[in-house]
Amino acid sequence: MARSEFTTKVIEAIRAIPRGKVSSYGRIAELAGNNRGARQVVRVLHICSEAEELPWYRVVNKQGRIAIDPRDGYHRQKELLEAEGVVFDESERIDLDRFLWEPDLDEFPAF
Repeated sequence: MARSEFTTKVIEAIRAIPRGKVSSYGRIAELAGNNRGARQVVRVLHICSEAEELPWYRVVNKQGRIAIDPRDGYHRQKELLEAEGVVFDESERIDLDRFLWEPDLDEFPAF
């Protein structure tokens, strides 16, 4: 099955998030060409993370919080982020001023 251009760009963007940084679903969607496609990013992550070996855990919501339910992988995502040096505050939030990945758009002409 052929992959859409949006899906390809989402995968490329997620792969580009460096160790110790995070991005949001909305920012990944924006980089992939659809600034209203955050839910589509969730779908791509759900379908492609394992097969594409994506660092899925580096994608959080726009408030800097893990969006996964505690019964469905919240603790695993937090553990993986903390292992990379990402810090959570007392309200389980990541400081996006410190940990948000901002790509150099010159390095990512596809975006």
